[in-house]
Amino acid sequence: MAPQPTEKISVLVVDDEEPARQRLLDLLRREAYVARLLEAENGIAAVKAIEEKRPDLIFLDVQMPELDGLGVMDAVGPESMPMTVFVTAYDQHAVRAFEANALDYLLKPFSDERYEATMARVRSRLDDRSLQEFGRRLMRMAAAEAAPSLVAERRQLDRLVIKSGGATRFLRVTDIDWIEAAGVYVNLHLNAQAGGKELLYRITLAELAERLDPARFIRVHRSTIVNIESILQLEPISHGEFDVVLKGGARTRISRTYRSQLEERLGQSL
Repeated sequence: MAPQPTEKISVLVVDDEEPARQRLLDLLRREAYVARLLEAENGIAAVKAIEEKRPDLIFLDVQMPELDGLGVMDAVGPESMPMTVFVTAYDQHAVRAFEANALDYLLKPFSDERYEATMARVRSRLDDRSLQEFGRRLMRMAAAEAAPSLVAERRQLDRLVIKSGGATRFLRVTDIDWIEAAGVYVNLHLNAQAGGKELLYRITLAELAERLDPARFIRVHRSTIVNIESILQLEPISHGEFDVVLKGGARTRISRTYRSQLEERLGQSL
């Protein structure tokens, strides 16, 4: 038997035909490393599940009414798609699946042996992902140890210059409760002492994250940064995700992807 990944994953099965969904769900229930199974009966429900539940792997039927499998990928965005295995009854769709950078495809009706071959590719990808993340952590630790003063100088930004209505404002970053992405801008949510306003600032979230003090600001979602000092409490949602309740009453979400960074910053588990 092939070794099982140490990483537990969630899997979404999308197919408009219930028997086809059920066959995959039955097979996936045998996998010890599959911690959560989700299902969707159409493309629209699939987009919602991907955006809200953030599955690690998706089995996606290509041909569905209204919004097909490739339409789901377009709606979510290729960079935000989980590992994807397309499921199709037609050979020509398999070609389109690989053109869309799918991990693999299953041609209906598929055998248990073909399913096992697909899951072997999934396990290999999970192993590669774990090794890559381990390597990235080592590189971050080495860089911080080799040049801590340089890292601190590059990251710690204490004020932002905000131009609005013909005036220029010097905003202290400590007055920011949380920050959300808005394309090539970010939306700055200020605390009550600073007026509780929202200000638009031209910089990407990734660029700003690199220039903020990591002791105070932490990324909790691909589209959100929060000021740790502004966090009132965390409320568990499910499967490792939390709602963040801020002192001003705003709420945002800690995704499983960024939970480990907050735990590392706090030095303890959530």
